[in-house]
Amino acid sequence: MRIGLLTEGGYPYATGEARLWCDRLVRGLPQHEFELYALSRSAGQERATVPLPEHVTRVRTAPLWAPADDGRTYSRRERRRFADAFRELVRGICAGEAPAFAAGLYGLAGLAREQGSLYAALRSESAVRAVESACRAPGAGRTVQTAQVPDLLEFVDELERMLRPLSLDWYEENARLGSLGAVDVCHAAAGGVAALPGLLAKRFFGVPLLVTEYGVQLRAHYLEQRPEARPALRALLAAFHIRLAGEIYARADLLTPGNAHARRWQERCGAARDRLRTVYPGMEADRFATVGESADRGDPDTLVWVGRIEPAKDLIALLHAFAEVRKAAPTTRLRIFATAAAPGYLSDCRSLAAQLFPDEAADAVTVGENPVTFEEIGGPDAPTPAEAYGAGSVVVLSSVIEGFPVTLAEAMLCGRATVSTDVGAVCEVIGGTGLVVPPRNPRALADACLALLGDPERAHRLGAAARARALELFTVEQNVAAFQEIYLRLLATGAARPDAEVPFARPAEARVPGHWTSPTWAEPLPEATV
Repeated sequence: MRIGLLTEGGYPYATGEARLWCDRLVRGLPQHEFELYALSRSAGQERATVPLPEHVTRVRTAPLWAPADDGRTYSRRERRRFADAFRELVRGICAGEAPAFAAGLYGLAGLAREQGSLYAALRSESAVRAVESACRAPGAGRTVQTAQVPDLLEFVDELERMLRPLSLDWYEENARLGSLGAVDVCHAAAGGVAALPGLLAKRFFGVPLLVTEYGVQLRAHYLEQRPEARPALRALLAAFHIRLAGEIYARADLLTPGNAHARRWQERCGAARDRLRTVYPGMEADRFATVGESADRGDPDTLVWVGRIEPAKDLIALLHAFAEVRKAAPTTRLRIFATAAAPGYLSDCRSLAAQLFPDEAADAVTVGENPVTFEEIGGPDAPTPAEAYGAGSVVVLSSVIEGFPVTLAEAMLCGRATVSTDVGAVCEVIGGTGLVVPPRNPRALADACLALLGDPERAHRLGAAARARALELFTVEQNVAAFQEIYLRLLATGAARPDAEVPFARPAEARVPGHWTSPTWAEPLPEATV
């Protein structure tokens, strides 16, 4: 089977969990061919490519960071066609009309496929005037109606960037050039812009579309909005992302959210329940086996926190909670292991820790130590994440915003009891194997930590149950097996292609390189002469 894997700012370039799960999926299915269609976000990103296995037969990259101007100038007839489609698109955005948005989107895609790049047309004065008319038209949102010229110009600029996938040459008829029409299944590794090429492949060629979202792109857009952005601009961008998400969810053959939290977002945007299937992300359990299966339960007086130090993780609340813990258990330590950090927020956390916990010394000649330490994964005391989790008996998560809590699942694989805030998919991941408290409540967080620190046997039982749950639900093996079954299902029952090709009609050896794959291999042999 040939799988077209669609990514944006991820595999095979970016680092982090977004790249890792794609790499694990591809390497876990060597019996299939993979073609990668990647939308990159920067020139620097493209210089760092992950090594690819042999069954990745093609990699095509389109830069979202670079203008896609091919110098094409439309004729009068083409300009009229563009204007009609673009008016429908922006009417759907401003008035919240899904049919108009879809008609405009596919109209622009058809024009780009036939006539070339939309770059100049999308940045023209007529495009700005069309957006202005849509904002002033009856039915437009109240905030959208207040858009001024700077809002219109910036929105058109952002819209052109987000619609660049429409102008790509990935939809050619010639499959040898690397067309999405030649794959058996399109698998978008995220929603939003990453799924746009899959929408067009389904539209033009009838290729089944699978969309996986471990972090819902619409939710990510809301979280990433700049506070200083003008209200009208924010409303226009949000309206575009809402309409795009709705179209993706309506057209995809199957949606695989990574947890129930993401699933609820998709359902609220119109996804049908019969086309939703939760597939948890897969993690390499072997990396944590040594710690998870060890009889060493870690330092019984140490709390551990692991993750990226940023405001969403609310380390400020954790430090205040730890101040309460120290009042009841003065020998307790807190070790904070950073995988990355926002420099300003890290400085704030260090300053608060120094204020709350002055360095302690046993006597007048001993150097004082702070009970809170800030360390990095890869340092001398914690060269691997597993050793960081294993440093203490209890792992804490204090976030106010989470999607799928990867660090929590890793702590479970290490057999550690956990105390977490009730955000995102935390309760779904924990499943009763840890303690959960409300976010932004240092007192509750402290009480839960003290409950486990004061009862080591209970902490051990919860840790063992957590590891068993993680091994059942969050391993690479279960993730790969789920997508293998999904690929076969989509190929067997997916939408019929325009050429009416029947699945499995061609023999498997037709895809194997060699002289027998030429058109003459099936011709009858000449009769032997005597």
